[in-house]
Amino acid sequence: MFLDKKTFSTVIESTPLVSIDLVVVNAKHEVLLGKRLNKPAQGYWFVPGGRIQKNETLEVAFRRLTLNELGVEFSIDQAQLIGPFTHLYNDYVFGTDVNTHYVAIAYKLIVDAEQLKLPINDQHNQYQWLSSESLINSNEVHLHTKWYFQLNE
Repeated sequence: MFLDKKTFSTVIESTPLVSIDLVVVNAKHEVLLGKRLNKPAQGYWFVPGGRIQKNETLEVAFRRLTLNELGVEFSIDQAQLIGPFTHLYNDYVFGTDVNTHYVAIAYKLIVDAEQLKLPINDQHNQYQWLSSESLINSNEVHLHTKWYFQLNE
């Protein structure tokens, strides 16, 4: 269920959000990153993903998010759990007067890059594939994305 702006602002101000982050890896062991258009993490390269909605199971959320973010639906059974991470931001989707707290559950998903139908939309305006070493060393990749590789090597 998607919420109106006022209700969603109250939720963000009052409680953590739970999300799934997709660490998408191709046959060359490169990682898919999208350029974020929205706060938080606006302007940074970040792994695809999104919020889990109320009354949505992990399995259903995973299918929805892979379809929305990758253009192809995948099952959570095709992925490997990396683990939960705490993401704290000084801003939120609607401005800078509220901070955002995510509990992000990261999953690694190995894909055939040719089968993806990456959407250009209000979330990402471009994509790139980077090696884990390159993304760790890039100032344009958000710290929270780097954590998936720094903490799990």
